[in-house]
Amino acid sequence: MTGIILETARLRLEPWAPAHLDALNEMSSDPQVMRYLGGVLKSKDETAAAIEQQQARWVTHGFGWWSFLDRTSGALIGAGCIQHLAGNVENPLEIGWRLRPERWGQGYASEAARTMGSFAFDQLQIPVLTAVAMPENTASRRVMERLDMRFRGIERWYDMDVATYDITAADWRAKS
Repeated sequence: MTGIILETARLRLEPWAPAHLDALNEMSSDPQVMRYLGGVLKSKDETAAAIEQQQARWVTHGFGWWSFLDRTSGALIGAGCIQHLAGNVENPLEIGWRLRPERWGQGYASEAARTMGSFAFDQLQIPVLTAVAMPENTASRRVMERLDMRFRGIERWYDMDVATYDITAADWRAKS
């Protein structure tokens, strides 16, 4: 497996791997999950290609997408990332997440995001971390606020107008 494994009290974050294909595709082809991620459902072939792409990014950049695995059952319950915002290496790093609907509202996104954010600041030594969400995605925006990220405003990313948040390394460490 290529990449860094992270753990939280309830989750094991593993870099995307072929073993995660079926569960990742189930999530990426679920209209409820994808409605705030551009609404485009992914085929199994597209999900497999995304896994390959992420494995290459881990090798090239040292970060990418993780699968969130329940530490008790081993079930894949979500995914999250540290990646270049809008896929452009000139842009700041972004933190993001998605969860299976039956896991919404249970604190998993915040738990995983705290660990991914600490990885970004401590291991990658970045100065700022950004997050974006469609303005109507109040659940993700609440996670950003729980992380003490600052609302910058509505900005244009991913060819959409999105609510944009950020936090500096100093502010992250002061809140940790």
